[in-house]
Amino acid sequence: MSKILVVDDESLMREFISESLISHGYDVDCAESGMQAFEFMNGEVYDVILTDYKMPKVTGMDVLKRTRDKMPDTKVIIMTAYGTVENAVEAMKLGAFDYIAKPFGVDEVLILIKRAIEFKSLQVENRRLYSELEDHYGYRNMIGDSPAMQKVFDLIRTVSLSRSTVLVTGKSGTGKELVARAIHYMSSRKNGPFIKINCAALPTELMESELFGHEKGAFTGAIRKYRGRFERANNGTLFLDEISEMSPQLQAKLLRILQEREFEPVGSSDTIQVDVRIITTTNRDLQK
Repeated sequence: MSKILVVDDESLMREFISESLISHGYDVDCAESGMQAFEFMNGEVYDVILTDYKMPKVTGMDVLKRTRDKMPDTKVIIMTAYGTVENAVEAMKLGAFDYIAKPFGVDEVLILIKRAIEFKSLQVENRRLYSELEDHYGYRNMIGDSPAMQKVFDLIRTVSLSRSTVLVTGKSGTGKELVARAIHYMSSRKNGPFIKINCAALPTELMESELFGHEKGAFTGAIRKYRGRFERANNGTLFLDEISEMSPQLQAKLLRILQEREFEPVGSSDTIQVDVRIITTTNRDLQK
C-alpha cells in the first residue's frame, strides 16, 4: 500500500484530499503545518508528499527541500492557489515532481498521485536492475564473470578512485576504450566531460590544434578561435587513443601538461590551466 503525506494548513482541504485518497486504497497521514510534516518525516518514509505552497513559517518549498535531502526517492507535488508560472518553475527547479493549482477535482489529484508513484517505482526498479547487472557483468557494457575479468573490474574500481594518469594496453579489439570509459564514469569526474581523440587519425599539425586549440590567424585556414580538447575536457577526462602514434614533438608538449597542468594554444602567449585526467591506450609494446 502506497504511503502519502498531505500537508496543508486548511483543515477542509486536508480532509477532502485524505478522504479521497483513503477511499482509493492509499495509506494517508495529514499534517496541519510544515513543522508537523517534518515530525512525520522523522518516523515515516513516504511515496508521495502532497504539500501546500503557501503556509506560515515552514512553507511548501521548505517541505520540498527537506524531502529532497531526507528522502530523495519520495515524489513531492506542490499544491498552490497561486498558480503562477514563477511558483511552478521554482518548485520544479528544486526537484518537485509536479504541481497542481487549487481548486482541483478528485480525479485530477488521483491521476497525479498515480503518476508520481509509478515514476518512483520505475526509478527504484531501474537502480535495482542496474546494480544486479553491474554485479554480474562488470562495468559500463563490459561483460565477463571469469576470475580474470573480475580482476580487471577490481583494478578499474581501484584506479577510478585515484587521480593518476592511466595507460591501458592490449591488442586491438580487446576493449581498451571500454576500460577508459569505465574508469571515467566510476570516478569523481563522472559528471564532467569525457573527450576522446584518436592520435593515429590526424597529422601532427592538425593534432596540435585539436589538442591545444588555436587563435584566429595562427595559421592558414584558422579563421576563428578554436577551443582545443584539453580545454573542453576541463574537470573531466581526456582519452588519448593509440598514444604511441603521437609524434615526439607533441609528446614533449604533452609532458608539460602532465607535469604542470597548463599549456598555450597555438598562436597564443596566454597560458591556460586545466584540471584534466588523462587516460591513454596503445596496442603496441612501448618498452620495446
